[in-house]
Amino acid sequence: MSNFHKTAAFHTLGCKLNFAETSTIARQLTDAGYDKVGFDDKADVYVINTCSVTENADRECKLHVKRAMKANPEGLVVIVGCYAQLKPEEISQINGVDLVLGAKEKFNILSYLDDLEKSESEGIVHSCEIEETDFFIGSYSIGDRTRAFLKVQDGCDYKCTYCTIPLARGISRSDTIDSVLNNAKEIAAKDIKEIVLTGVNIGDYGKGEFGNKRHEHTFLDLISELDQVDGIERIRISSIEPNLLKDESIELVSRSRSFVPHFHIPLQSGCDDLLKKMKRRYLTKLYRDRVHKIREVMPHAAIGVDVIVGFPGETEEKFMETYNFLNDLPISYLHVFTYSERENTEAADMEGVVPIPERKKRNKMLRILSEKKKMSFYQTQLGKTLPVLWEHENKDGKMYGFTENYVRVQKDFDQASINQIEFLKLEKIEADGTVSVLNSFESFLEKV
Repeated sequence: MSNFHKTAAFHTLGCKLNFAETSTIARQLTDAGYDKVGFDDKADVYVINTCSVTENADRECKLHVKRAMKANPEGLVVIVGCYAQLKPEEISQINGVDLVLGAKEKFNILSYLDDLEKSESEGIVHSCEIEETDFFIGSYSIGDRTRAFLKVQDGCDYKCTYCTIPLARGISRSDTIDSVLNNAKEIAAKDIKEIVLTGVNIGDYGKGEFGNKRHEHTFLDLISELDQVDGIERIRISSIEPNLLKDESIELVSRSRSFVPHFHIPLQSGCDDLLKKMKRRYLTKLYRDRVHKIREVMPHAAIGVDVIVGFPGETEEKFMETYNFLNDLPISYLHVFTYSERENTEAADMEGVVPIPERKKRNKMLRILSEKKKMSFYQTQLGKTLPVLWEHENKDGKMYGFTENYVRVQKDFDQASINQIEFLKLEKIEADGTVSVLNSFESFLEKV
């Protein structure tokens, strides 16, 4: 099909890494002459980047295929992403789907679109065995004009018993440092103030960089080099395994010119028995040590935690171990996930299944704890004058932004503040859980 005056629309489900990859695919299409339009607009091609982590991957995929078909019944629907790699045949049966591309094929989308026509029956599948996915495609996405997600690593060599990501994304592999730095410079040239480093297991950075399993570089090498790039105000580390977060990296962030004092560190369980069943590569002592090391050198840092409730064998007593462990830790917020069984994982066959209502109850308990932790952390920041990066959205006359240490703040909407960093005094916690600020002139006077 000719690309002249063709239009393409994109929708992303799941993680920041998916957003980075959708942006790369979108740039390939726009470079080939496609015009990018909104997902609810009439388009010639709809690309849906899927996730396998969400509980309702199948339902979400179908929902967005229906959205595309409603916008243009003749539009071509292409499904990519983790769910497409895991269940390609299943997805090809969804009414309206024309093409399913696996982990290796999604970055070669143009070659598959050339002869593609609207399917009357099931979609066409191009999906390699995941073992063949041994290359790296550098990606970055520009989310809201203030920040970009920069992909530095892909895949995972860990064998956590609940996780399908290695099956969906393949082995751990990395971009070269030169390529990452070039992407960072491109982002800086677009006047984007913040970069978020993303990957499946970014602490494992450097492995497979040149097609082998040896580490050519380390995560510390990467962040040391990125810290020297001119024009980037802030770099945020999206998520890093506790066993791969070394003292040297924490110390570099503490004295860095551009890395912000914000860490997101997956825990998954505060019970050592369950961490062993999950095949995590650390126990609670190491996790506690990491948190206290950060607090020692950056008392003001935000520390976020991933935790899973309802894993097989999680008795009430073991859940309370997790609850008490988190309650005692000086952390800032939680991301709480309810365990759900995944095909082809060890955990799916384990005994000690936790009833769904109990999983939901435990999830709610930890979400309440998260809110308390967040409010307690915000409270410690009141009265401080901190740099705030403002976003572009206008919500009922208010605009929002984040401090370096991830406090969400608000003020009256001001067009001139969009994508600007302003030093402002944090005044009080509002009813919606954000923090209001003194205006910049008052803050400036106080600072002087």
